[in-house]
Amino acid sequence: MNNELLALLEYIEQERGIDRDTMVRVLEDLMRSAARKSEDLPADEIDVQINKDTGDYKVLEKLEVVGENPDKCPNCIDLETARERFPEAKIGDVVDWEVTPKNFGRIAAQAAKQALMTRIRRIEKEVVHDEFEGLLGQLVNGVVRRYDSGNVIVDLGKAEGVLSYKDKIPGESYMPGDRINAMLVRIESAGSGPSLILTRTNKDFVKRLFEREVSEIHDGIVEIKALAREPGARTKIAVASNDSHVDPIGACVGMRGMRVKSITSELGGEKIDIVEFDDDLRQFVSNALQPAKLAGIKFDDSGDVVYVTVEPDQLSLAIGKHGQNVRLTSKLIQKLVKISPVEEAAEVSFEEKLSKMVDSLAETLKIDRAIIEKLVQNGFTSVDGLKEADESDLLAIEGLSDDDVKVVSEALSEQKE
Repeated sequence: MNNELLALLEYIEQERGIDRDTMVRVLEDLMRSAARKSEDLPADEIDVQINKDTGDYKVLEKLEVVGENPDKCPNCIDLETARERFPEAKIGDVVDWEVTPKNFGRIAAQAAKQALMTRIRRIEKEVVHDEFEGLLGQLVNGVVRRYDSGNVIVDLGKAEGVLSYKDKIPGESYMPGDRINAMLVRIESAGSGPSLILTRTNKDFVKRLFEREVSEIHDGIVEIKALAREPGARTKIAVASNDSHVDPIGACVGMRGMRVKSITSELGGEKIDIVEFDDDLRQFVSNALQPAKLAGIKFDDSGDVVYVTVEPDQLSLAIGKHGQNVRLTSKLIQKLVKISPVEEAAEVSFEEKLSKMVDSLAETLKIDRAIIEKLVQNGFTSVDGLKEADESDLLAIEGLSDDDVKVVSEALSEQKE
């Protein structure tokens, strides 16, 4: 078996990237298991040793040296016999007694073959994990090898990565032999097949491309504050400079737009909007919605919704094709952005004022809000105005019953008191 074993060790070491010491330990373990199942060998205290340089192997049984009656102890050997191989042996010692059966190597190899391949795959995944763990979240470069059930298998040198259909940029196609950049997002140690999971659709993939192409970002002079992306269509990125002498947008665009063009090309023509980040949220929203010019910005009470008003001719520009601009802006600032033309905004403002009048009057008179709404809609917006009105004026209001008018009158009487 020596030559066969040496050839196997050399193949695994060179082709699979697993060192010989590791493989020897695996083979010893597998052959040890095979030896314990052999009918020709004792079942207790069996060990196997393999010489990694020559391929020689030994099956050893651990035996205790006794003075007499060794047959009464299944794992014992008498002193006289022990000294034939171990001249310095003495009673109480434990010796490794070779009991290698004839043709054991071939029998053990057959028994261990399937288990060996399973163990090799597990070791390979451990090697891959150790090799690529430091590259998680980083760019990797490889060569497209083949397609497997719609997934792209990428040769990364020491291992293969898989780019699934959902992690491919829409519209992109790859041919075997093409070089490809991707981001390593996960290492799967369990299961068969490639364990390196790649993506080109994650928004951080664009971030890593900017870090690679823009030295100011790599050096920390320019910082990416926020990024929103719709893969294959558009990316919106907000940047800020930590140096007053460095224009963050200019640094990302590069001379004659070469830097951003390089990234756009890598993304298959995906458009990239670069805007300047601002701690003032109003200014940040204005920057993010460029090139649209905004007429007004306000926030709801919770601060989670941003109401933006624009002139009618700026509406389509602010919203973007299929709502893309406002959608990406919402993702970028992490708040819901609602855009409306100035006229509509004025109408909304009136409705808000009307609602506040109803709330105030209902709170003052302590009566049903539905009654107050009918009063306000008919011009009675204050307590003083109601006091001056005749009962017949109130009864003339559509939807108000006699009982409703009576409730209003009683509430006004309490106000007089």
